[in-house]
Amino acid sequence: MSLSGLVKRFGDKLAVDRLSLEVPAGSFYGLVGPNGAGKTTTLSMATGLLRPDAGTATIHGVDVWADPVAAKAMIGNLADGIRLFDRLTGEQLVTYTGMLFGLDRAEVARRTADLLQMMDLTAAAGTAVVDYSAGMTKKIALACALVHAPRLLVLDEPFESVDPVSAANIEDILRAYTRDGGTVIVSSHSMDLVQRMCDHVAVLAAGRVLAAGTVAEVRGEATLQDRFVELVGGRHHTEGPAWLRLS
Repeated sequence: MSLSGLVKRFGDKLAVDRLSLEVPAGSFYGLVGPNGAGKTTTLSMATGLLRPDAGTATIHGVDVWADPVAAKAMIGNLADGIRLFDRLTGEQLVTYTGMLFGLDRAEVARRTADLLQMMDLTAAAGTAVVDYSAGMTKKIALACALVHAPRLLVLDEPFESVDPVSAANIEDILRAYTRDGGTVIVSSHSMDLVQRMCDHVAVLAAGRVLAAGTVAEVRGEATLQDRFVELVGGRHHTEGPAWLRLS
């Protein structure tokens, strides 16, 4: 994926400021930044959910906004805050998503069964998604993002509300996906997760890229957490007000 000069304003607020980024094919790319850094807005523009005011986004040479159908066929998107058709059962939702991407009924049935088993959701296949827990909802949304075997997987906070066992299983799935040539972009507040899983990382703040490259290049001799704080700023060394000290 190549992002070039992306700009997005919401009224007087400049959310993304001429942002450019190169995501190598086959990489596991982390996107980190404080709240309000522009991560979700950037990913929304990159995947065709939000039209940029300026700039371009291309996936394997296909312009996301000039040829959205071809571009979106290559993208699996787990977007933060996007509502699912949650009156469908888990099985129906994944099936519906696969058929939207043009899979025939037999193939989508096979893939749906595989994904439900992989996400440990087979027992809940006939349950309406509205009755799923937050973690189960995250997993069924990931199954929907994977069903058409995309070349690029874009995940906004994929492990939020997911229990540790499910998170470990999802990590295994994503590692295998990148080993087989897929590209993953993950937005997360967890520096430990990004440092453990990603081979590339970009640090965003105020809608701009402060640093980008391999994880080793960005963090240098420090931990990714320390490098992040150094780049972004805002760290306050304080013990808090006197009334919080109980002894």
